[in-house]
Amino acid sequence: MTVSPLTLDMNFVRSHFPSFEDPEMANWAFFENAGGSYVAQQVIDKLDHYHRAHRVQPYAGYGPSVHAGEEMDESQRVFAEMLGVPEEEVIFGSSTSANTYVLARAVLSTLTKGDEIIVTNQDHEANIGAWWRLQAEGIAVREWQVDPATGLLHEEDLKGLLSDKTKLVAFTHCSNIAAQIHDVPKLAKLCHDAGAKVVVDGVSYAPHGLPDVAALGVDAYMFSLYKTYGPHLGVLVVREDFLATLGHQGHYFNDPSTHPGKAARYRLTPAGPQHAQIACASGVADYYDALYDHHFDTPENKQAANRRTRVTRVNELMQAQEQQVATPIVDFLLNHPDIKLFGPQTAEHSKRAPTLAFISKRHASSDIAQYLYGYGIACNYGHLYAYRLTKALGLAPEEGVVRLSAVHYTRVEDAQQAVSALEQVLAQ
Repeated sequence: MTVSPLTLDMNFVRSHFPSFEDPEMANWAFFENAGGSYVAQQVIDKLDHYHRAHRVQPYAGYGPSVHAGEEMDESQRVFAEMLGVPEEEVIFGSSTSANTYVLARAVLSTLTKGDEIIVTNQDHEANIGAWWRLQAEGIAVREWQVDPATGLLHEEDLKGLLSDKTKLVAFTHCSNIAAQIHDVPKLAKLCHDAGAKVVVDGVSYAPHGLPDVAALGVDAYMFSLYKTYGPHLGVLVVREDFLATLGHQGHYFNDPSTHPGKAARYRLTPAGPQHAQIACASGVADYYDALYDHHFDTPENKQAANRRTRVTRVNELMQAQEQQVATPIVDFLLNHPDIKLFGPQTAEHSKRAPTLAFISKRHASSDIAQYLYGYGIACNYGHLYAYRLTKALGLAPEEGVVRLSAVHYTRVEDAQQAVSALEQVLAQ
């Protein structure tokens, strides 16, 4: 059956996530997706296969080892295609936090004392802490600060920080609390015109649509696979010209500058990769393919669409569903006199992700979360690794905000359940 390209088939979508069939998990309306998504069946199957069939050291000459390496290479290839970049620019690491730390140490070799880096106080700590640590090496770190009333960043404030000393600007594609989606191509051009490299944290954006990294015009982009329906890995894309300048962080014999023929991405691979996790990562692409084939299943569509085109069209379906889910919750929060919603005051997907962080005038965030658990709403509260942002908003980080975060498999009825629970909780 062909489903309208304007509507995501939710029964089909949710059939790919075994968590919805688990007796315990099925009792919850899951609104903690910003902390980590459910895992697609395709990923689970590939991980199981790898461990059963060839859990051996890859890239040796015997059969199981050859196949193990081929499955890892497949993930390298399909993620490059999904993100619109060459294979050599894609790097798998243990997490985004680890990838950022390695990248920062590699960038340090290109800097001299007195050079400046700009970071924001809107980001998750993963895209802040590693850059702040470079102060100990004589690098000046300047902060692009949020509006403390809203949690939003403003372009004009960045312009005031850029100078001929600025060598790199690190900012988030989308905040995991404010949920503000930034115009990355515009900001990247602004920074490049000032002579600075651009590093973007896409962890809170990618679950809502894997981006065309080449089109963003950035020098490095990163996100987490465990928030995009896959294994617990981080993906780091570093554009070729930037990668070639960075200090080697891996084993001596893998340094491409001294050992010709070694892949450039080994510069940012300090330890042996997680073989099975990388091998099963291609299951995320399989899941995207399944969504595309189900919703756009004419021969013309299938023949004409390359992988990046398929991803773009699936993204549109996901974002439409997410906006539909977020709208009733946003409307409720905006119209409740006891609530302050941070970030853009809209559910429009071009402006914010369906990540809704708020505080109450009368109730502690921890109390609201505990009440919501009693109504079957899985959510979270606190600083949520955006410690500096909660401080900037004038909040005690331990209490921080209450956060409800959806993705495309979240149903409208889940949103209605959340609104009903909030009505009960806030009436107390």
